[in-house]
Amino acid sequence: MPRATMWSRTTVLVFIVGVGVFLWMVGDVLVPNMVAQQASNFMGGTPTRLELEGITTTRLRFAAGSRSNWHSHAQGQLLMVQDGRARTQERGKPMREMLPGQPWWTAANVEHWHGAAPDQDLVQLTIYSGGVKWLEPVTDKEYRAPVAK
Repeated sequence: MPRATMWSRTTVLVFIVGVGVFLWMVGDVLVPNMVAQQASNFMGGTPTRLELEGITTTRLRFAAGSRSNWHSHAQGQLLMVQDGRARTQERGKPMREMLPGQPWWTAANVEHWHGAAPDQDLVQLTIYSGGVKWLEPVTDKEYRAPVAK
């Protein structure tokens, strides 16, 4: 009569750990490849994410009537209104008002200012690289000048 095999607790534990290690190793190889094949949201290749070193991104809230000093950026600046209404002006040009979703670019070394409209707060998204050269404050007369149409 055949004898029943009894596995010791140690044998069962070693077997379970061994199977777990095997599945972990196989999963480490197969799962990332399967996920990469299924999750691409791009055609013709997936873009490479670049480092943000040297890029400054900020989200600023300006109270109604507040604004930056005149300044310039060594490599330009990209701005966009997220909420509210913005005022901006390049030195020697008419003032403009910007609304949510309207991006604007100020080229390198162009003196400008930006801030909130007199009657409305502003949430502004800012992206730039390189240094900022800060200049004198924007006067009330400059800030209250007519808006270009």
